[in-house]
Amino acid sequence: MSQMLPSNKNKYEYLEIESSTVPNGEILSIFLNNPSSRNSMTWKMGEEFKDCIEGISKMKVLPRAVILSGKNDVFCAGGDLNLLRSFSEKTFSQNKRDMRKFYSFFLSVRNLKTPVIAALNGHAIGAGLSLAFACDMRIFANEGKYSFNFTRLGIHPGMGSSFLAPELLGKSMGTRLLMTGETFSGLDALSWGLAIKAVPKSEVYQQSFEFAKYIASGAPLAMQELKGNLYSWKLLDKALKKEAASQARNFLSADFRETLASVVEKRSPVFLGS
Repeated sequence: MSQMLPSNKNKYEYLEIESSTVPNGEILSIFLNNPSSRNSMTWKMGEEFKDCIEGISKMKVLPRAVILSGKNDVFCAGGDLNLLRSFSEKTFSQNKRDMRKFYSFFLSVRNLKTPVIAALNGHAIGAGLSLAFACDMRIFANEGKYSFNFTRLGIHPGMGSSFLAPELLGKSMGTRLLMTGETFSGLDALSWGLAIKAVPKSEVYQQSFEFAKYIASGAPLAMQELKGNLYSWKLLDKALKKEAASQARNFLSADFRETLASVVEKRSPVFLGS
């Protein structure tokens, strides 16, 4: 990365950063990279992600566009199972505090003044899909599988999804996806207006890069002003407070313990509402 710390190329364990020079400036690519668990979101990955975003924000000359994608033939499998299991062993107040902090790691992407394109090169589930929704634009893989599976795990939707899904898809469709946890494809996302493109998985990153080059030809100061005017942190923050409290309770429920047991026993969970 030409204008960040020279050590950043090898700085992160769970991220890979690439910088590309284009006629109008620089395009920065951030890749989630947790090969042992399909790029699932760990606490350490979150800390690294926030550090990366803050580093980009401090660059003397901002990149003209940022691409967020995944390694390992997947975008992001959502929250790491071991991390979720740890929440079942904490108190309500600890969980409420930790969930807000965990959200803030990844939703820091919303603070970038430069356009961010989510290149969903493979499956994106739960909090991983929420992260893509927090970006400015999205290109999906036709054959990818995408789902807000939170209720299927016995927990309230998190990572801002209870705000972001209705914001992008409208109240009816957003509510449907959050409540059902159903899986949809990249072609579905395109038909719903959620994707700017849906292409074969092998083409997602290149198509995202070509679109980023087009974005890079726009006026950067106007783009930065636009980013500041498009979003309201106040509304999202209100949703995050409610999500943190709800997830904090759910992690202590019998239903979530049933989820953990069902994973070990390789069966579908049976929820009793307790």
